[in-house]
Amino acid sequence: MPKTHGNAFLTSSIIINMSKSITFYVQPGGKLQGEARVPGDKSMSHRSIMLGSLAEGVTHVKGFLEAEDALATLQAFRDMGVEIEGPVNGELTIHGVGKHGLKAPKNDLYLGNSGTSMRLLSGLLAGQAFNSVLTGDKSLSGRPMKRVTEPLAAMGADIKTTEKGTAPLHITGRAGQLTGIDYAMPIASAQVKSCLLLAGMYAQGVTTVTEPAPTRDHTERMLTGFNYPVKQEGNKVSITAEGSLTATDIDVPSDISSAAFFLVGASIAPGSDLLLKHVGVNPTRTGVIDILRLMGANIEVLNERTVGGEPVADLHVVYSPLKGIDIPQHLVPLAIDEFPVLFVAAACAEGQTRLTGAEELRVKESDRIQVMADGLQILGVDAQSTEDGMIIQGGTIGGGEVISHGDHRIAMSFSIAGLRANAPITIHDCENVNTSFPEFRDLAKRLGLDLVCKEA
Repeated sequence: MPKTHGNAFLTSSIIINMSKSITFYVQPGGKLQGEARVPGDKSMSHRSIMLGSLAEGVTHVKGFLEAEDALATLQAFRDMGVEIEGPVNGELTIHGVGKHGLKAPKNDLYLGNSGTSMRLLSGLLAGQAFNSVLTGDKSLSGRPMKRVTEPLAAMGADIKTTEKGTAPLHITGRAGQLTGIDYAMPIASAQVKSCLLLAGMYAQGVTTVTEPAPTRDHTERMLTGFNYPVKQEGNKVSITAEGSLTATDIDVPSDISSAAFFLVGASIAPGSDLLLKHVGVNPTRTGVIDILRLMGANIEVLNERTVGGEPVADLHVVYSPLKGIDIPQHLVPLAIDEFPVLFVAAACAEGQTRLTGAEELRVKESDRIQVMADGLQILGVDAQSTEDGMIIQGGTIGGGEVISHGDHRIAMSFSIAGLRANAPITIHDCENVNTSFPEFRDLAKRLGLDLVCKEA
């Protein structure tokens, strides 16, 4: 019997957690001071489980994100016969079963709110010798999956979705029957790229993915770390089935997407002086730093180093008045997850901030363009949504009640807005903060945000 350390019933506990209603109450004002290490990178935590499970030998992981999204991936691989010890204080031991060692799950694989888990697993499972069904919560069940199922079908995969192209995904394993393709992605998406690379590990011939713009490259870096051959030429990345994964040790850096809330908070709140330690500064993820600096933020990148093939640094941020900008198109894919809190920065900036080319935000955990525009308007900010972005006139943030629509990044962004608000902000529907950053409330309070959380 695998060692589970209390996570054997994780799936049911996620369902129970999701049924709670959590509301954040934020008092206006405050500043962020001190130093902190935010939790491990979510993208890398997912991939460490996936590749560690498929490796030959034992993989040790430090800095694993113990939040519901990453734990859903962990449980899925346990359900497919992989012995995983932990997590205990962010440490895991994965007993890899090799590239062809996964076993058929007895039940559907429930992935909660995690789009990364569902999209990457669809590619990985398409080439297995067994069938599987991927399900998720209400939010995940509304997110588009054709962007992965259509190119996978071109490789010979057999995946059935709902009529709308959404989950549940019914995957008929086609071991030995997938064929590599040369795929030019219509939109920049690390999840689509990673899905096809994982399928390419089980396909005959070469699978090549061409990106229209750079996206996060954690999958390619980690495959290389596990000694699996990946070829990169410019905006193309290629993989074949000729290779195996060798177990390795992984030290997951802090998640820059989680750090972003505090980078913005310290930038907008007068008197703030904050040091965020051991943050992943992979160049495909640092758009948030570049955008904030263009707006006038005072962010220093200190103590740069490489840990397990990933660049890491300490980020020192001090309050500085921000100015509105037109956000450069080339930075949009490099900051796609950070735009909800960047909209808060724009609301505090002098002048107009304009975002274009970010239609991808409309199909995240919520329609992040519309939900943020609605919430900012409730708080008295002039925020106009457009088809592919938003136009925000900086000014005063007032108080009010906003709804996060079950989107963790929306809930945390409006919490940070309280630092510059002139009246209390109430944020409803915050339970999904646990999917990416369960420590957010305690850390934000320790650093200086007046936040109270109530469960119902």
